[in-house]
Parts: sequence; structure tokens; C-alpha cells
Amino acid sequence: MASVASVVALMAVAGVAGTIVAPVAAVAQTASSIIVEGNQRVDAETIRSYFATKPGESLTPAKIDEGLKALYATGLFSDVNISRSGNRLVVRVSENQVVNRVAFEGNRKIKDEQLASEVQSKARAPFSKTTVQADTQRIIELYRRSGRYDVKVTPKIIERGQGRVDLVFEITEGDKLGVAEIKFVGNKAFSEYKLKEEVTTTETNWLSWLKNTDVYDVDRINSDQELLRRFYLRHGYADFRIVSVTADLDRQRDGFVLTYVMDEGPQYRVGTVDVVSNIKDVDPARIRSALRVQKGQIYNAELVEKSVENATIEVSKSGYAFAQVRPRGDRDMQNRTISLVFAVEEGPRVYIERIEIRGNTRTRDWVIRREFDLAEGDAYNRVLIDRAERRLRNLGYFKDVKITTEPGTAPDRVILVVQVEDQPTGEFSISGGYSTSDGFIGEVAVSEKNFLGRGQYVRLAGTLGENTQGIDFNFTEPYFLDYRVAAGFDLYWKETSSTSYSPYDTTMAGGTLRVALPLTDELTFGVRYSLYQKEISIDEEDYADYGDISWALLEVNNDPAITSAVGYTLTYNMLDSNIEPTNGYLLEFKQDFAGLGGDVNYIRSTFDSRFYFPVFGDFVLMLRGQAGNVTSWGGEDLRILDNFFKGPDLVRGFQSNGIGPRDLASGLDGSDPDALGGTLYWGTSAEMQFPLTFLPKELGLKAAVFADAGSLWDYQGDTTFTNIAGWEDNLVDCSAIEGSTTKGYNNVCVADSDSVRSSVGVSLIWKSPFGPLRFDYAWALTKEDYDQTQSFRFSGGTRF
Repeated sequence: MASVASVVALMAVAGVAGTIVAPVAAVAQTASSIIVEGNQRVDAETIRSYFATKPGESLTPAKIDEGLKALYATGLFSDVNISRSGNRLVVRVSENQVVNRVAFEGNRKIKDEQLASEVQSKARAPFSKTTVQADTQRIIELYRRSGRYDVKVTPKIIERGQGRVDLVFEITEGDKLGVAEIKFVGNKAFSEYKLKEEVTTTETNWLSWLKNTDVYDVDRINSDQELLRRFYLRHGYADFRIVSVTADLDRQRDGFVLTYVMDEGPQYRVGTVDVVSNIKDVDPARIRSALRVQKGQIYNAELVEKSVENATIEVSKSGYAFAQVRPRGDRDMQNRTISLVFAVEEGPRVYIERIEIRGNTRTRDWVIRREFDLAEGDAYNRVLIDRAERRLRNLGYFKDVKITTEPGTAPDRVILVVQVEDQPTGEFSISGGYSTSDGFIGEVAVSEKNFLGRGQYVRLAGTLGENTQGIDFNFTEPYFLDYRVAAGFDLYWKETSSTSYSPYDTTMAGGTLRVALPLTDELTFGVRYSLYQKEISIDEEDYADYGDISWALLEVNNDPAITSAVGYTLTYNMLDSNIEPTNGYLLEFKQDFAGLGGDVNYIRSTFDSRFYFPVFGDFVLMLRGQAGNVTSWGGEDLRILDNFFKGPDLVRGFQSNGIGPRDLASGLDGSDPDALGGTLYWGTSAEMQFPLTFLPKELGLKAAVFADAGSLWDYQGDTTFTNIAGWEDNLVDCSAIEGSTTKGYNNVCVADSDSVRSSVGVSLIWKSPFGPLRFDYAWALTKEDYDQTQSFRFSGGTRF
């Protein structure tokens, strides 16, 4: 009788009426004795199959109980009635109606396709009130994730006859409720402005129509808590914790007020650092060399993670695939230090049975799998899995990445589940500026860093200005031949027209093949081969404007010259962020050797370094140093166009090609002297960046003050062209021209000085909805009379 009672209770809860015969003796003995009535679409044998019995087995009340539950669980029936007719069991069913179509009305912010993919009710499927109720909640939740908490969803049923119904969800979307304000309580080490930069949730403002990060999203807020925790751990606050996060609805501002209550704790430095090996053949000294933490530095949890990662790889190289490196930190509260011990020990023998990729709608599976240093069948290693997760996040292809494990088919097997969510990876950028030499100039570029979901980088850029135009195409395959080697090519064409500062037109076209190999996570080695042609020319109609001297210069340099060069680049990157660095440094050394065929022989070397220091509060100091040298070899003269030409990229406040050696003879007609370029340069910059805290953080405005100094000198080209027939009578006495370093009669009178050029200025940096924009205004402090200045310049870009 207990089983019968449970069945009756089940039917009462389901809101249906039904009866069942309880006495066992009166119940049909086998499933074949069941009579099915009321079914129209579902086959009778299918219904009988739910009262499953083995041959010769009686159909007990328990079996009937299970069959009744199973029939209701199918969702095919609105009512099931079980009765007795003699020695037979009669099952009378009322079938659910069939959904003819599913429609949505009133939705403007979310498309029908997106809603249809969320609901479980589908056309040609059985109609179920329980499913409809669940679908209603799914739609409401979807709208709430976009900040519309006043949404109302009403399901409507329209009878179509013959057991068919139309299901229509009537939606009243309501107004969007965003994040009106983000507050932080308990922060002392970092300002509220800085902490708002670390979280992805933003406040609602006049730019909100261009973004969706200002809506109240529980998942995003949970993610922001982890971002805050990792931020504090990177800066030595090992005891940091978030006490609470509250969200209060402010109806007057139509948004939520988020309040993070935090306990920062003290800042720690690293105490002693030691390695203990519990594996006989593993030398602690070898592991110690792989560590990234040192005594006395500010404790950084990320550097501890990288130390564990490097140490684990070193141990695995010794043949211990299951070995684990576990860090242990001992706090000294009085001295505020954390002493670290890295213990090497054998781990459990667990293997990876399978790697499952989920959630990727655009990125190919193999693009994700290649970021793992382990494969199916390998030993399970948590450190290498964390490394893969970090690599996947750094790709920028995904909005979210999460790697979890599920039990495998055996106790020593696990399944890795990689859950990702694709995000837009295309970028549209625009930059521009103005100078008295080039006039207005702009560049428009379109790039995609996950081309066709294959992880390839493609960029097409066009430049158009009053006096210049060009086009560039770049392609990069980050895993060339399935190795962690980035290979690609560049194709380019550029044409520069003559101006009052440059008497000739310049055309350059060519391409570059390149390969980049990461030696470590910080050190990258790249090689390249370039083949391009440069040509200069003067329109005969402009002859009178430029005079004989510029024509002499042209006659020696106007033959199209092909440059064939091989080069390499060494880059050491220790920045905390490649986009907005606040700490660390970047070093880059380049060399190119021209002369592997072609018409030009030279060796060009350049060095560039940037250092970032957090000074106080949100103030960040950037120091930059750069230098370069180019020299010919093999007895060949260095062409003018192979020299360095510098301007605002060396010292702001000067125009393009505005610094360095110039031909004073070309200025005798009243025009500005022509730039000749130099073979040596150096430059230094100091820049202090700081937020404009009196403005809302959401505007994304920062300012900077800077000071630049540098020089370009040592022209080593020809100064006289007496070998050209007819020009012997056009030589100029350079000794009579003030500032010329060339003596005697020549076609070119060189002004060449290694004096320091310097400037100071201010910048406005805007993280705008159109991408990062930068405006610089500089005042030249020291310069030569023949240098060309330019006070204002800007650049910027956007993303789609």
C-alpha cells in the first residue's frame, strides 16, 4: 500500500487525476495483459514498455508505480489513469499537445535567434507547462544579465486544433539598470581610481551606449573579485581579503551601487628562499636557478607561480613526470616578510584520459589544444595545466577560460574540461597628425588576430596624406609547422611626394619574411629577411623650384636601388602589462645586414629600452633610452636614404625628419634645407603619467608630462658630384655658408652637429570608445637653427 500512496501523491503534486488498483492478486500478471487507451500519437507498445517485466515475472504494484512515474517523466502526457478491468490493467492516457511554433513578441534588445537558442520549448516537440515555466525564467535571466531587471515575460498559448498549439512569449523589456557607482571601503594602498581600472565592471555614464560592461552581472562581479585578489597579491598584500560585496538598487539613478569592503593587510617582502628535494636524483641547486623570486623583493604571487612552473619543468626534464613542486610560505608578521620553501616531491600517478574543449563557437579545437604542453595519455600536472590556462587567457581570443577536471574511466584517469567563450578579435584603428612638411596625414587599418578561428594574425593598413600614401599587409602564423614559432610576412608600398623640405619624390616597395622564437616566457629571438626597392625622382617642372644642387644630389641617388638584408631582434619583456604597463621593463636590440645581393651594403644596429616605475598613488614614471648606428661595408658608399631620419619618435616637438644633418646649399633659394639623415643617434625620455582624478574614471582620461633629449649626427655621404658632366660650374663655396661643416667647393654643404636637442611637453591620453587616443604638445628647448619643429601631434585607434 505504501507504493500506491506514493503514486497517488505524485499525481496530486503533478495536478492530475488518476486511479490505480492496489491489490496484487487483482493486478495483471504480465505486461502483455495491459490495455492502452486514449493514445493517438504514441504507440501502445511504447507505453507498455514502461511497465517492464522479465519473462514469467509478475506485474507487482511496485512495477506499476515505476511505470506510472516513467510515463509522466516523458513529458508526453498530461494525465495517466490506471484502472482494473477483470484480470487486465487498463492504462488511459491523455497526450500533451504538440508545439506548432515558438514566437517572441516585444523584444527589441535581444534578437529572436538568441532567445530561441535559450528556451527548451521547440516546434514539433510536446507541449509542457513545466518546460514553459522554466523557459520563462531563462528569458528573464537573460535580460537581467544585460541589466534589465524590470523585464516581464508572459507565455501565451494559442490553440491551432488537432492537438497543436502556438507558444508565444510576450516580453516587456523594461529600462536598463546599470551600475551607477562602484565604491571601495578599506583601501589604503591604492586609490579608488586605480582599483576601478583593475575590475571589468564599469559605471554607467554618457558613453554607456558603446559598451555593455556597466550592467549588473553577478558572474562578472565574481570575476572582478578574483582580479582584485590577484592584483593585491602581485603587490605583496598576501593577507588581502574581500570582506563583502553588496549591490544596492538606487532607483533615483536607475542603477546599482556596488560596494567592495576589503581588508588589505600589510605589504610583505620576500625573506629567505630555499629548495628542498625529496627526490634523490634531483639537485636543489638546479631547481634554485629556475626560480623567479629573490630575497628582499616585494612578494609577488605571480612570480611564485612562475617559479613553481619553471621548477616543475626542470624536474620533469630529469625524468620525473609525476613530480610536484609545492611552495610553502612562512610569514614573519613583525618584519613583514614571507620566507619561501619550494619542496620537490613525488606526486600521485594520474594520467590524462581525454581533453574536452567546450564553448568555442569560432576558435578551432586545435588552436586551443596547442597551448598545452601535455596531451592525452600524459601524466597529469597541475602546474602545466595552469600554464596552459594562462596562455589561453593571454591570447585575447576568449572572454573567459576555465579548466576543470572530471573523473575518468579508472581511478588513475581524469578528463580535462576546457570551457571557453569566444569574443570579438577584430580591430579597426585610425591615426593621424599634421606637420608643416607632410600636411595632414592619416592611417586606417583593419586587423584580425584570430583569422577564421585559426589563431592567425592578419592586418591591412592604408596611409593617405597631402604628401604621402602607402599600403601595408601583414600575416603571422603563431605556430609555424606546429612548433611554438611565429612566422609571417609583410608586404608594403609607400610613396612620398616632394615638399618645400624635401626636393624629391620617394617610392619604396618590398616585403619581409620573419620568424620569432620564444626562448623563454620573457626572452624572444626573431630573424627576418627583407627585400625592397627605393627610388627617388624629381618632376622636371619642379626643376626651377629646387635649383642645381638638389638635382646634383638626385643624379647620384636616383637609380632604383634594391636592398637585400637579413636581420635579427632580441627582445626581453618584463612588463606587467603590454597594453598599459605600470611596472617592469622592455629591452630590444636589432641588427640588419644588407648586402646579400642587391645594390646596398650596410650594417644597421638599434637599441630601445623602456622602464616603468610606480612612483606614488597612481603616478607611473616611464624612462626610455634608445640609440642606433648604421655603417657601410665592402667599400660601398652609404646611400642617403639608408641613413637614420629622426623626428618626434626621438624628441617630441620636432617634425618628421626634423632633426639631424641637412644640406644648407639647398636652402640658398630661400627654402628650408633638405634633410640628409645621420649614421648615429641617441635619445632619452622621461614621462610621468597620472590620472585626472577630478574627472569620472569612466571617461578614461590620463595626463602626462614629459622631457625628451637626443641627437642625430654623422652624415657620411658624398658632398661633391664633379663626376657628373655639366655640374662642375655649379659648385658652391661651402666655407662661406655659416653652419656648414663642409669646406671648399661642393654640391652639398652639410650642417652636422651632435648637439643635444631637447623638449618638454604635456600629453592627454584618452581611453576613448574609439580606442586609445594620445595628444602631445611639446616645446623645443634646444635645437640647431636648421632643425624643423612641430609642436602638436596625435594618434589613436579603435576596436570592433
